Amino acid sequence: MFERYAVFYTPTGPLADFGAHWLGWDSGTSSAVPYPEIAEIDVASVTQTPRKYGLHGTLKAPFRLATGCEVAQLQDAAEIFAAEQAAFRIGTLSLRHGSGFVALRPRSQEIALRNFAAATVKAFDPFRAPLTDADIARRREAKLTARQDQQMLDWGYPFIFDDFHFHLTLSGCLNADAAAHLICALSPRLEKIVPDPFMIDAVALMGQDAHGMFHQIHRYALTG
Repeated sequence: MFERYAVFYTPTGPLADFGAHWLGWDSGTSSAVPYPEIAEIDVASVTQTPRKYGLHGTLKAPFRLATGCEVAQLQDAAEIFAAEQAAFRIGTLSLRHGSGFVALRPRSQEIALRNFAAATVKAFDPFRAPLTDADIARRREAKLTARQDQQMLDWGYPFIFDDFHFHLTLSGCLNADAAAHLICALSPRLEKIVPDPFMIDAVALMGQDAHGMFHQIHRYALTG
């Protein structure tokens, strides 16, 4: 039994292997992985914040399971959802510094991606326990807009719908100079392993353990 659950996009193949080594955590195998050695970059420090999640794109943010809901029901819902959704392209991903961190981000936020993310939020919300007062207070530390605050109250997370921006996080908070250095170091390593165009071809049901680490319970291919 995990403490929280989430629905992520998780890559496969060489990009997944890179992400596991870069972050030091393979959520697919639930194992720690040695960091790469890169000159003048303290990889463990740079990746400390995103490490627990593994390489991922958030679709339904972490939530506690609602009273009366069983994990088996959540798994059944994920299987049904994936069978109803078709895989789709989201164009080219590029390394960019935004919102304080470096991530692989689509060059354009296509409507298909935003609609898919919104459908994911709605499909799994019945399994989400209400936010606690502490959850709400913590989220409000981010100085949310009125719309984001209402989305947080209604759906458990502020950055959804028109505020959703897909990304595969590769660092914690960095200043502009450190981010530029990191992007320069990672670009040659990623240019041949990031698919182009990039496909969203699955959703991954994730569980967070008592130590805060996320584990991939199952990756469901989109077959609709």
